Amino acid sequence: MKRQRSAGRGLAVLAVLGLFGTLATAPATADEGSAPTAQVEWGECPEDTVAAAAPTVLQCATVPVPLDYADPDGNRIDIMISKLASQNPDKRRGVLMLNLGGPGSPGLSLPADLVSRGIPASVLDSYDLIGMDTRGVGHSAPVSCRFTADQDYGANIPPYAVDDAAVLEQARIAESVAEQCARNDDDGRLRHLTTANTARDLDRIRAALGEEKASFFGLSYGSALGAAYASMFPDTSDRVVLDSNIGDTALGQEGMRRFALGMEETFPDFAKWVAERHGSYGLGRTPAQVRDTYFELAGRLDEQPVAGLDGGMFRFGTLVSLYGESSYAAMAQLWQSLDTYDVDAVKAQLDADELAPADNNWSVFLAVTCNDSEWSEDVDTYRQAVAEDREQFPLFGAASANISPCAFWPHEPAEPRVEITDEGPSNVLLVQNQRDPATPHVGAEMLREEFGDRSRLLSVDGSGHGVYVFGDNPCASNVTTRYLVDGEMPARDKFCRA
Repeated sequence: MKRQRSAGRGLAVLAVLGLFGTLATAPATADEGSAPTAQVEWGECPEDTVAAAAPTVLQCATVPVPLDYADPDGNRIDIMISKLASQNPDKRRGVLMLNLGGPGSPGLSLPADLVSRGIPASVLDSYDLIGMDTRGVGHSAPVSCRFTADQDYGANIPPYAVDDAAVLEQARIAESVAEQCARNDDDGRLRHLTTANTARDLDRIRAALGEEKASFFGLSYGSALGAAYASMFPDTSDRVVLDSNIGDTALGQEGMRRFALGMEETFPDFAKWVAERHGSYGLGRTPAQVRDTYFELAGRLDEQPVAGLDGGMFRFGTLVSLYGESSYAAMAQLWQSLDTYDVDAVKAQLDADELAPADNNWSVFLAVTCNDSEWSEDVDTYRQAVAEDREQFPLFGAASANISPCAFWPHEPAEPRVEITDEGPSNVLLVQNQRDPATPHVGAEMLREEFGDRSRLLSVDGSGHGVYVFGDNPCASNVTTRYLVDGEMPARDKFCRA
């Protein structure tokens, strides 16, 4: 069983790392109306950040924020931020705060990550790039449910339920995980991990940096955080780019279920790629035959796991491989090894990806997603959803509709999820691949409708998770860069061809 869980963690690495002043969620303004004054003291970053950012050199600092914004004079926590400063004062516009997913992913090295991926020099001239470990993560008052490698819990995306009994078994595991998190919440921080509070932290960071306004680039869950930030602080948000959009200010039950739609829409690109290489992998001459191979392998692994890899992990690993074409070959190789019963090859491929449990990341993911939304507590609701989505979205529906620890979470949401507002500046650029396995295009359409004239939608004839910097579409890169650097928002929604 331990080998089986480790294999699942290896396949899930991208998904693991990758899918509110007063408690009112109405638009807010800067702290108490005071003029911003720089309040941070920059210094060296922690050793793990230095190593992750190398060779780029970053500076780090901490910003104190209330643990509970309903009690602003109560306990405080420190949020650690990083900076890659603009080297061109004449072109510097301000700061660009970054969040590229999670919730729960560390973010101090993000400025360096974007440099390594080739973010345009004009953006580096225009902004100080600001990374951060958001509240509860890494170096920012970290929380822990104390996940261990030997427990029966392999990821926060629920496992594929092959039948109704599997949903009931997952309910048992999910309840035990929720109880485990509550039991290990020694200082009561978990209930304060919300997208709304993180958005409030962003505005505190802006003020501490001495900036009248702050720009923001968020991808995946970062799109939810950015949507909340632009809605709560329209007067202090500058240029906002939301990429690979969840469709809301929270990743709730419906958002989780949309993984199934995303896989159905994106899988044909992978199937076509594999079919064109039938002579290399032997997995099907047509996309339809590749799809049949997927179901054959998954069903076979449901009955008899190979090297600890079962059908649920196989489906999850295939979903993750759809995040980008660079993952296609490795997944096709694994399929080939499974298809030919090459157990030694399967073991070697899984060992190469083996990971320790991502305790802090998983803990924050659960706290934020469970705290942000109302989740049904009725197990029968999930049983019905799994049965429906297994039929409608056979590739992955019985996983993303399955029950999670949020159904048993000990805390009720402290406040409603942030409502998106269409009142404010026209400063939100939505960037979205037409085919995205985790955040399908409909999420961007939902945000476009909610933001109204505050936003424009840039749709890309592309496949995968991540467009700007993380994709290679020249049209999307040019449009987004022009907006960040020159403020040139498209006059209307725009479509970028492949």
